[in-house]
Amino acid sequence: MATTEAQDEFRMSLMEHLGELRKRLLRVTIAVLVLGTASLIFAREVYGILMRPVLLALPSEAAALVYTSAIEEINVLMKIGLYAGIFLSTPVLLWQIWGFVAPGLYENERKLAAPFIIFGTLAFLAGATFCYLVLLPQMFTFLLQKEDAVAITRRMSAAKLHEEDAVRYLRLGDFERAGAWARAASGDLKAPGEGQTSEGAFGLTLVPKAAVDVQARLEGLGRLIDALAVAQGATASPLLIAATDKRGEAVKAWSARDFSQATTRLDEAAQVLMGVVPERSGEVAALWELEKLLGVAQARTESLNWTRPMLSMSEQLTLVLVLELAFGVIFELPLVMMVLGLVGLVSSKFLFKYQRHAFVVCLIVAALITPTGDAVNLALMAGPMLLCYELGVVLVWLVEKRRARAPAEAPVQ
Repeated sequence: MATTEAQDEFRMSLMEHLGELRKRLLRVTIAVLVLGTASLIFAREVYGILMRPVLLALPSEAAALVYTSAIEEINVLMKIGLYAGIFLSTPVLLWQIWGFVAPGLYENERKLAAPFIIFGTLAFLAGATFCYLVLLPQMFTFLLQKEDAVAITRRMSAAKLHEEDAVRYLRLGDFERAGAWARAASGDLKAPGEGQTSEGAFGLTLVPKAAVDVQARLEGLGRLIDALAVAQGATASPLLIAATDKRGEAVKAWSARDFSQATTRLDEAAQVLMGVVPERSGEVAALWELEKLLGVAQARTESLNWTRPMLSMSEQLTLVLVLELAFGVIFELPLVMMVLGLVGLVSSKFLFKYQRHAFVVCLIVAALITPTGDAVNLALMAGPMLLCYELGVVLVWLVEKRRARAPAEAPVQ
């Protein structure tokens, strides 16, 4: 009879705990729905902030996200509302967790509710911020940028700006400044280091490279002819016409995919241009040298960037949100371990004993979560996880020490 009463009491206690858990989960769900619905007002602005690391890592000409269905953009905004509700309801979730475990704690330990909620919320925000500011830029840069292409594109962009100024000075008749800008830009392209460019960087054997190179030289020679025409007027028209004829022959050769012949005709046209102002032939030669280097750089860039990213709005948002949420949870690990220590489910002795196993598990989890295979991003994921585990072990040890010093007191059930 006594056994039956004990079983009934156990069932009642179990049902009470399950009812309490259900009630607290319902409160968290309501908080998520309410805060998520309110967040829909700012969903588009939040999406722009979240996608900033992605857009900054994309090439400037491809810095955009696409949607592949008519309702994808709406789904994206709804997903932002849901995750925003989860993020914003973190204090409510921590409050309910503490309320669920508090009956099994000592009276003096129940006073830790406010610090648990405050520090738990701050830890979650710290994890999400670390992910956004440190991990995401590194990860998307690794995934979306090719180091060689980025370096040469950076040099080429600066050289193009110098070339535009040089051509402007040429158009104004200031040959000295035009030549100086051209030599400076050519020197930057040829300077040793990452992204170095020279005319001999590759031979015109691969058709795609040669086509891009010759096309860029054709455009550059056209700019030089136009600038000299403005600077010299009708007095130089015969030589300019001859240079233009040579350029026309180069265009025909380029159309016929005879790139070697096109290159020869372009060099001949440049030689004619140097005779327009004989005393300034060196400056014109410097400008033509710059145009050739820019053609080589453009061809190299095209050959390296033979793939183009076309990223979906929904897929990139899911990746970012999952990582943000994962890091928020990782930074909560010390407090979770502390709570488990308070209720007696883990001990510092147990955690110290299986510390090496925990390190292996952390590395495996980090490798599974990290979408890239490089060591840097893996370290950025695994490092905080290991540190949080160690901090959790210390907190559990401190809880045990505090209990050992405290007078004997039974937890209120």
